[in-house]
Amino acid sequence: MSEPRDYTIAAVDRALRVLEALASHPRQGVTELATRLGLTKTIVFRLLSTLEARGFVVRDGDKAVYSLGYRIGVLGEQAGAQNTLMTAARPVMERLRDDTTENINLILRDGHQSLVLATLAGHHAMRIFANPGRYGPLHAGGGSMLLLAFAPEDVREAVLAEPLERFTSNTATDPDDLRARLDMIRADGFHIAINDLDDGAFSIAAPIRSASGDVIASLSVAGAMARYDETRRRRYLALIEDAAAEISGKLGLTSAT
Repeated sequence: MSEPRDYTIAAVDRALRVLEALASHPRQGVTELATRLGLTKTIVFRLLSTLEARGFVVRDGDKAVYSLGYRIGVLGEQAGAQNTLMTAARPVMERLRDDTTENINLILRDGHQSLVLATLAGHHAMRIFANPGRYGPLHAGGGSMLLLAFAPEDVREAVLAEPLERFTSNTATDPDDLRARLDMIRADGFHIAINDLDDGAFSIAAPIRSASGDVIASLSVAGAMARYDETRRRRYLALIEDAAAEISGKLGLTSAT
């Protein structure tokens, strides 16, 4: 039998060890960290310099000691929020998938991109769904475009100022046209995308809101256009809006406790 492959990256592993050491013992200097971790002072200094530049560690200049930086707190808050969202959304997504037999997607906005947090495949042989962890555009797709519509104005305008990739003949690539579509999405409170990201696919999305009312995610039902008609459009829209509202309500209760 062949030996299992080692895919670890030494530099990444060392950087994580530095962060773990600072989490256990804040305000350490280069020499102390090098001794604790069994690394050379040169390597530790370079790791700390890189982590400091990214905000993961902060240095007390007077004493040349290091502690965890603000980026660690940001990641912790994001991880906690995503775990809370997933806990609230999972049973609702499963019920929605069974009610529609289509693919269900939970999507976040990460900067100027969309991020698939979770997806459930539908019951059909031909499936159209994104893999969790996949990044995508904000200017195409049901859930993604909804998130762009409800993003802060500076984010919307920044995305509109970037080159808008065309994925199909229905993709909105003209900034003025896209701006008008985003205004309509905000007015409607939902978004139905037809053939704009993938040919032959539809997506119906509704917003998930935090306890403060901010749109923090989108929930969508997606499938093949061969199964799309007016009856399903009305039914799926009602189901997705109810499901998104239910998840939002759970998040409100979580925040209140």
